[in-house]
Amino acid sequence: MILIIDDDSAVRSSLSFMLKRAGYEAQAVPDPREAMDVVRSVAPDLILMDMNFTLSTTGEEGLTLLKQVKIFRPDTPVILMTAWGSIQLAVQGMQAGAFDFITKPWNNAALLQRIETALELSVTPMEATREQSDSFDRSHIIGRSQGLTDVLNTIARIAKTNASVLITGESGTGKELIAEAIHINSQRAKHPFVKVNLGGISQSLFESEMFGHKKGAFTDASSDRIGRFEIANKGTIFLDEIGDLDPSCQVKLLRVLQDQTFEVLGDSRPRKTDIRIVSATNADLRKMVGERSFREDLFYRINLITVKLPALRERREDIPLLARHFADRQAAANGLPHTDFSADAMQFLSRLPFPGNIRELKNLVERTILVSGKPILDASDFDAQYIRHDDARAAEGTSLAGMTLDEIERQTILQALERYKGNLSQVATALGISRAALYRRLEKYNIAV
Repeated sequence: MILIIDDDSAVRSSLSFMLKRAGYEAQAVPDPREAMDVVRSVAPDLILMDMNFTLSTTGEEGLTLLKQVKIFRPDTPVILMTAWGSIQLAVQGMQAGAFDFITKPWNNAALLQRIETALELSVTPMEATREQSDSFDRSHIIGRSQGLTDVLNTIARIAKTNASVLITGESGTGKELIAEAIHINSQRAKHPFVKVNLGGISQSLFESEMFGHKKGAFTDASSDRIGRFEIANKGTIFLDEIGDLDPSCQVKLLRVLQDQTFEVLGDSRPRKTDIRIVSATNADLRKMVGERSFREDLFYRINLITVKLPALRERREDIPLLARHFADRQAAANGLPHTDFSADAMQFLSRLPFPGNIRELKNLVERTILVSGKPILDASDFDAQYIRHDDARAAEGTSLAGMTLDEIERQTILQALERYKGNLSQVATALGISRAALYRRLEKYNIAV
């Protein structure tokens, strides 16, 4: 049973009708007192709850009711309903234990999707979880460590749902691969998987890139352009580097995620989109929310489920498997003979710190194979190609006294460019940032490459 709590009789009737047509049993009550009578006597499968009631427009009554509900029914998911202008109330509700929120007037399809997701995540038994794990396609993910296994068990459980997922972890840990795994194991697998590096999209191009534009919408719009949200319809959109998104663009993204509608530049007609959101970042979004550089309401919209990827140093037992995989792929891609690793080579690789994580390991393996040309690589071969980060930084540190932060950053980038002979992928890996973030810094400091 789904319990509806709203003082507006029209809202209660509309929601009840919608839910019954969708096959759900619904019960509607007008105020907190009657709601608690129901909650005390039966356990609803889900609660749809307004934040404002006739006695108050501050939302305090709604927050109080939510806290009371969570005392009696801590495992029952609660979806909050509020007006767009009162969205901060919903954020407070999420902090108090709500599962999700939706703004009025709502999109029926979006609301039903969130209800379905909430119910699926709240009632999945252990047996079903094991079945999901057994059928989970992880063929493109290398590793057997406990940290990686825990991640895969989580996404095996949530992949079939429409839950928004936030993937966190250091640069180079394989966040895009996990996003792809979520998609190919979802019910949307036959539809597009669209990758968007938000760090590489400027503020001025955001709407055109994401929503599309009509010919003549602006000076350079010589033809129609389909936006990423339209391309991703029915599938999954992967929003990489979401922590780099300009604040002015965050509210535009939030409106799309909230209502699942968007407007093409030059065309005022709203267009619907049915997409699953998977985001990724190596930034501390909670800290950014506290610093007001990332919207709190957007944060709660994208991280219904958070998956944290372990750094490579936390899963060292996977290093030999990964090294073998990269070597085989390098041989196949370039028509090279098979390369073996000596025992001391594997021991050497397994002891390295790898601040650039899997990306750094991949570059080291591929570079060593190409440079050495040997059929069997030993520790000395890898040692000759490995950049010792601590030594390099210690040498650099002697010349940084009295410099501003920007000057230090610029100098560090220049030194990395020199060290890696202008190879931007290697520079980005060594600095622990994405290529998009590196491009922005090159532009900021007027560094030509």
